[in-house]
This record gives sequence, C-alpha cells and structure tokens, in this order.
Amino acid sequence: MSSKSGGRKKGSAGDGTITENRRARRDFEVTETFEAGLVLQGTEVKSLRLGKANLAHSFATVRDGEGFLLNADIPEYTQGNRHNHKATQPRKLLLHKRELNKLMAAVQREGMTIVPLKLYFNEHGRAKLLLGLARGRKKADRRDVEKKRDWQRQKARLLREG
Repeated sequence: MSSKSGGRKKGSAGDGTITENRRARRDFEVTETFEAGLVLQGTEVKSLRLGKANLAHSFATVRDGEGFLLNADIPEYTQGNRHNHKATQPRKLLLHKRELNKLMAAVQREGMTIVPLKLYFNEHGRAKLLLGLARGRKKADRRDVEKKRDWQRQKARLLREG
C-alpha cells in the first residue's frame, strides 16, 4: 500500500516551490508577472524534484520569437549517466505568442528586464517559472524601499504590543 504524497520530497515547501530569486524583488521594481513552462530533460526534472536549483544570476531573453532562460543553475543529477544535462545551459521558455510579443515590446521600447522570480511545480506536477517584467532600481531607491519595509514591520510590531 503506497500513499501518494503529490510528488513532493520531504524537504520541499508545501506549495511546490523549488527556489525563489529573493534579490529580484529588491533590485527590481516588478510591474507584471507571467507564468512560463520550461523545456527540460529528465535529469533536470529529477534534480528539481530534489529541490536543487539557483536563479540568483539568471535572466530571460526573447530571441527569434522564442523565450530563453539563461544562467539558471540546475545542478547535474547525482545518479545521472552520460546523458546528464549541463548545469547552466540555456532553457527554452514556453509562453503564448502574445505574451512573448508583450515581453519583447517592453524590453525594446521601455528598457525593461525579464527577471525570473520563482521556480515551482504546479498542481499537475509540471515545472513552471514565474517571470517578472521589471525595471531596475537605483541604489538610493533600494534604500528607500528597505526603509519603508522596516518602518511597516516596526509599525506592525508596535500595534501588536500596544
């Protein structure tokens, strides 16, 4: 008798999150988000199911009408054989044509950036990537945002205590 655990490993979060790019929300002002599928090899999926991935220095781009995720680090699967994947190879993104056109237009005209925010498994067990259409923040802007966030946290703490 086997019980189904929804395909999640013991160490993963309850919502299927594999990894988040926490610096992205700090360094960029995200205006819009898109959910994209990924074209992955079997060993990449196995590595992701173990919760191993890093989006820290990754970014997305649109070339020849197709979206790609670059510099995302999915380490090689330890039990893989000679057909194992390369850790930082470009990975194709699966987006609708209108979404790709919207991303391309925003990058070309408005100077925005496509930033990967979160890598997760959806309710069907498919690997998905949350992309953010973002504008970079200057150092002073980042400081202001951190000050506001700290103040909100402090204010909530004061209200709870008093």
